[in-house]
Amino acid sequence: MQSQRSAANAQQRPTKKGSWVSGRWMLVLLALVCAAPVIASYLMYYVIKPAGGTSSYGTLIEPQRPIPAQLAVTDEKGQSLPFKSLEGKWLMIMVNGSDCDEQCATRLYFMRQVRVLQNGERDRVVNVWLRTDGKPVADVIKNAYPQPDTRMLVADEKAIAAWLPVDGGTKLTDHIFLVDPNGNLMMRFPKNPDPKKINADVAKLLKWSRIG
Repeated sequence: MQSQRSAANAQQRPTKKGSWVSGRWMLVLLALVCAAPVIASYLMYYVIKPAGGTSSYGTLIEPQRPIPAQLAVTDEKGQSLPFKSLEGKWLMIMVNGSDCDEQCATRLYFMRQVRVLQNGERDRVVNVWLRTDGKPVADVIKNAYPQPDTRMLVADEKAIAAWLPVDGGTKLTDHIFLVDPNGNLMMRFPKNPDPKKINADVAKLLKWSRIG
């Protein structure tokens, strides 16, 4: 009788090996759940493409173009720093001389409005004006687009052009570009863009991705 009870108890107790295997699978499952938002964002924009084109307004940049390690910029205080130091946020980038014309001012305004429309997610986005010269920026522009929401950095135009591709028949100064928090150039918006459509792309990316 005692031996039968001991055998029944042994059958009810899980083995150490079974417990270890179960625990390992739980850790794997937990890791997949945590990584799911990041995986989903890249699948949505780099893999899943509906028939007839992509679901995005901006042009997806393929293959990826990471921020060049040698690309240096001068910040608002005159200090030199690697542009890669801005990684970790979504970067909306425009390129123009410091003498900001009407087209330049319009793009700055569009970028600011798109960022504002992200509401609680806006701090994940930084707007960047890569200036191709070291001339002073007009006070009215600096006051309208303060740091840290908008960065006004000076960079070598040739170095920028080697990294940022343009549409045929357009110039570097015609576009707004989007860089992901991993430092990869992800999207280029067309000349004379529709800010509502830019906003839709950015909002979708922030929704699907938890990085940045």
